Amino acid sequence: MNTFALSEHTSVGTPDVAGFFDPRTFSVQYVVSDPATKQCAIIDPVLDFDEKSGATATHHADELLAYIDKQGLTVAWILDTHPHADHFSAAQYLKDKTGAPTAIGHYVTQVQDLWKEIYHWPDMPTDGRQWDTLFLEGDTFSLGELSGRILHSPGHTLASITYVIGDTAFVHDTLFQPDFGTARADFPGGDAKVLWDSIQQILRLPDNTRLFTGHDYMPDGREPQWESSVAEQRENNPHLANVSEADYIALRQKRDSELPMPKLILHALQVNAQGGRLPEPEANGKRYLKIPLDALEGAAWD
Repeated sequence: MNTFALSEHTSVGTPDVAGFFDPRTFSVQYVVSDPATKQCAIIDPVLDFDEKSGATATHHADELLAYIDKQGLTVAWILDTHPHADHFSAAQYLKDKTGAPTAIGHYVTQVQDLWKEIYHWPDMPTDGRQWDTLFLEGDTFSLGELSGRILHSPGHTLASITYVIGDTAFVHDTLFQPDFGTARADFPGGDAKVLWDSIQQILRLPDNTRLFTGHDYMPDGREPQWESSVAEQRENNPHLANVSEADYIALRQKRDSELPMPKLILHALQVNAQGGRLPEPEANGKRYLKIPLDALEGAAWD
């Protein structure tokens, strides 16, 4: 299985993008770098978790660090697109290893408010202090000589943002590959109409913009893929090509009603809503996850 690919810069002012696929969670981690200065950002890193044993590990995050070291890169940012529901974030681990600042959209505070109630955490801070930087729509940031900007892309979650860096856009779970479709919109805070609007904003980027998605589910058993373009999405994505807004909302609502909740959503959000921090050890030195019962709809009994 192909679990690594390098998308090289296309011209001056565009980045190199290394993608790393995690078959356990179907997630893609990225190292996006400025060829001129060798500064890089890590996007959506995965902290390994085995739900059967409760074990955690840093295999995938360490793979990123090994690549960064081999390429002579310096980490300038550790970026999350949103609080993930299907894997733990390795943002805090990588910050401890590199000293680089972490960032996410300011809209994560809305997600924190929501999940604070679900987990019954009355003392949990919900002002986003768990990250070093909170981005708003239209904010800009630097990656070496490259310029990045923020699109607010809600609908899949309240907090989802897209990072646009040069001729690339990291669209997290809003869009999948053109042969698969788009993100679900039935998580707490999700909305199909809002998701449609976010997708249209992304599709207004230049046709040749390289789009990098957060997951790939390998339809028909093909190899993992995670890069497409705005033009390819507009022309070939079955949820978008010749589909009206009303038809999309109906399609999305029907499809979401048939999907089970991700198996790690209740595990992952209590870590990811805290910036990738695992629960503090208790008196016996062990860490414990808190799983609320009957908190979400979408149980699959068959």
